[in-house]
Amino acid sequence: MKKFIAILLCSLSTINFWGQELNAKVTINTAQIGNTYTEACETFRNKVQEFLNTKQWTSIKFKEVERISCNFNITINKYNSQDGTFECTLLLNSSRPVWGTSYNTVLYNTRDAHFNFKFDPADQLEYNPENIDNQLMALLAYYAHLLIGMDLDTFAPMGGSEILKIAEDIVNKSQNLGYSGWSAFNENNNRFALLNDYVDESMEAIRQLNYVYHRQGLDQLCDSTEKAYTSLVESMELLDQARQAKTMSTVPQLFTEYKKEELTNIFSHHTNQQDKQRVYNILFAINPSQNPSWEKIKKQ
Repeated sequence: MKKFIAILLCSLSTINFWGQELNAKVTINTAQIGNTYTEACETFRNKVQEFLNTKQWTSIKFKEVERISCNFNITINKYNSQDGTFECTLLLNSSRPVWGTSYNTVLYNTRDAHFNFKFDPADQLEYNPENIDNQLMALLAYYAHLLIGMDLDTFAPMGGSEILKIAEDIVNKSQNLGYSGWSAFNENNNRFALLNDYVDESMEAIRQLNYVYHRQGLDQLCDSTEKAYTSLVESMELLDQARQAKTMSTVPQLFTEYKKEELTNIFSHHTNQQDKQRVYNILFAINPSQNPSWEKIKKQ
């Protein structure tokens, strides 16, 4: 526990003005296509980053310190300068601060291998939720609402429901754009599948987990350690409920992937051996490939 608390040292400062929801950083990897199109790719990066950060995605007012830190790491696999077609892979992650500390916890991490779209450097990025006829706008709007909804879920039980419904609407309206990732019949870890599982009523435990784990667990670790650990163990029980509710869903496993180091660190310093064994059993059942990490939890 001492090692984990040592990370959580400095209190967060509060800035008293309103801002947009996202604090996004966009990076572009052009190694696959060389340096021929550097200018076009840099224009794309700048426009996308500005769009994500200046767009007011919801009616909720976020303080500057509350903005959601997220990274859009885009690898351009192919680019056709004639028609502006980009074939890309997106690595996306978001995080939020643990209350009263300088420690940031990962909220979401995913890989989208079908981040494909058309873009002209002269294009002005404009989003119309009533008429989604542009793949790039659909992608950015989908991920913006997904990240905001998941972030809100960590501060209030099911707190992101309204925003996640908008993300669902974007998925539905994007079915006819002609791009992979929006369909229920592609993969079990595409954009449709991941959101569908996350908001599925039978998987409600995964959303409850986000609140119990982050707000009642991590946010309370420094002030009320014993109570916080009770909530953290409860959150793992919710994770197990989600796994059993929909055994083919990849969402519970995805959670263990991007939380692996944090989960190992937290529970390895827990003093209750019965709790530690139960948490180990749950994590091993969900993601046995990470057993070397889970084994650390059981050690004294």
